[in-house]
Amino acid sequence: MNFIGLIVGIITFVIIGVFHPIVVKCEYYFSDRVWPVFLVLGLLSIIGSLFISDITLCVVLGVLGYTLLWSIRELKEQKERVAKGWFPSNPKRRNK
Repeated sequence: MNFIGLIVGIITFVIIGVFHPIVVKCEYYFSDRVWPVFLVLGLLSIIGSLFISDITLCVVLGVLGYTLLWSIRELKEQKERVAKGWFPSNPKRRNK
């Protein structure tokens, strides 16, 4: 039996699930201006996946990279959700 697909599927599910609260917290504390961090980490993860010989780790790193890149869009959308009042805004953060 080959469990790689099952393992990668579960890890993908966990990565996506973990990144929802990360995006919410990052927007709350740093606003959507933190997107370059997601870009750099995403690109590094994707590039790193090209050099990993273990197929499971390679795929997981690729999924992580693309999840980080997708989170850039989610940061922008989270800002809109906060503006609509669906999520709380951070009263201590100065918006520039």
